[in-house]
Amino acid sequence: MLLDDLPDWIAAWCIDQLADEPVCVLFEWRSISEVFGLRLAGGQDVVVKVREDDGRVASCVAAQAALATQGFPCARPLTPVVKVGALAVHAEQYRPEGEILGGDSPDVAMQYAAVFARLMTELVGVAVSPPLPNPRWVRWDHADSGLWPAIEFLDERDQSGVPEYVIDAAERSRERLSAADLACVLGHADFEAQNLRWRDGQVWTVHDWDSLAWQPEAALTGAASGAFTRAVGPPILAPIESSAAFLTAYQDVRGRRFSLEEREVAWAASVWAASHNARWEALHGAPRMCCEAVRVQAPERLRRARA
Repeated sequence: MLLDDLPDWIAAWCIDQLADEPVCVLFEWRSISEVFGLRLAGGQDVVVKVREDDGRVASCVAAQAALATQGFPCARPLTPVVKVGALAVHAEQYRPEGEILGGDSPDVAMQYAAVFARLMTELVGVAVSPPLPNPRWVRWDHADSGLWPAIEFLDERDQSGVPEYVIDAAERSRERLSAADLACVLGHADFEAQNLRWRDGQVWTVHDWDSLAWQPEAALTGAASGAFTRAVGPPILAPIESSAAFLTAYQDVRGRRFSLEEREVAWAASVWAASHNARWEALHGAPRMCCEAVRVQAPERLRRARA
């Protein structure tokens, strides 16, 4: 990507917020957000993140800044969130080093669980407004009329291709989650291998702080226990034994055992998140990897959730 291809306001924004202008584009990445890696004239490399202002972004960036100050391995925000029309924009450190830790074995699950436990522990003392609405893949607590949260670009597609077993799994997991009486906490809701980098056997950087959520601790841990293994490509679901190892290791590191209700909620959350991803696959005509995982694993996960 060339400098001339950047949005026309970014150069002026960098001068205003970072007191320097971009001279080189290091990378560009587009998903829910637009992310630009830029080299500034003074030699500093930064990342500029651009997304629609949905009311969540300021809380997410404030929490990220607090964690970075506490020494947690994440990029430190360099600016507050700044509105540019309907967009929310901020800049942060560029942390390019590290490798993805692949694999879905119980041993790998335990390594991820230890990082997630540290993350959740450090978030306990971070005071920000709840980042609501929650990301759609953990938004089982929505107040919309149907099973799924109302998302226009998904709802306008032909829903007939979503397998009945995916709908059944989503309904049963959501019912169990809705029946829970657990306090909500701040936590990372997109804890996937692709969002972490490791160096010399230790976690180096955790990315994607826009995906913070406000849900029960056990639910966020359960969602992570199913999703941690996604390193590249579409969402998948970890093996059941690896999710179990993740949940056990998380509790060990946190130094407390989940109650029976929390254990059930954790398993239910893993099913809801996977069902959301399976629906996405079906609606987009993608290879049905997560659909197949839900078909095979949901009965046992739902049994453990008593759903």
